Amino acid sequence: SKLAALFEHPLYNIPIPEVTEKDKLFVVNPMEKFSLHSSGSDEWVSSSKAETLLPTGKTAYHTYPTWLKFHVGINRYELYPRRDPLMPILLRDLATQRIVSSVQKSGGTQLKLIMTFPNYGQALFKPMKQTRDQETPIDFFYFSDFERHNAEIAAFHLDRILDFRRIPPVSGRLVNITKEIRDITTDKKLAKTFFISPAGNVCFYGECSYYCSTEHAVCG
Repeated sequence: SKLAALFEHPLYNIPIPEVTEKDKLFVVNPMEKFSLHSSGSDEWVSSSKAETLLPTGKTAYHTYPTWLKFHVGINRYELYPRRDPLMPILLRDLATQRIVSSVQKSGGTQLKLIMTFPNYGQALFKPMKQTRDQETPIDFFYFSDFERHNAEIAAFHLDRILDFRRIPPVSGRLVNITKEIRDITTDKKLAKTFFISPAGNVCFYGECSYYCSTEHAVCG
């Protein structure tokens, strides 16, 4: 790919200092083991009583879900390595993992949801409210605009290209508002904002400081 070719440039091959334990953001329990709940299931369970060395000869780290392996690698120099083999897997998980819970994130100015996956991973969901080519009038202040979902995606990839690697992984995905939000939410405040639009679509607007009203609803 063009990105892989770009990473071959000498500027992308400058080594970072050696990472020590005190440079890492998280310290994990080396005894903690994760495994799939059952054959054919995508639900993970943990066992604090697992031995450091598994019967397979692998360490407990190998049993971790991808998102946890990613977090374990965060340090003061980077969120992830330049050629992180976990990144393609993590982006695919964000886009395809089954959603088992959807609740609104408290705080902030606009609507965002916290979505939980079977492997204990969580993602912050920012819904699409504008098409990619829709422009804000030039006389509007920036805070009068919707928060753009594709701006988050672009920021992640631009951050990789500039070799900062400070932006958390972001992926676009299609979400079924009925099955993956309304039917599984335990957030009573969020649930109260669902309605059927005049066109017969399921919509919701949540609670926030800006653009949380029927006039600015997110619809299927």
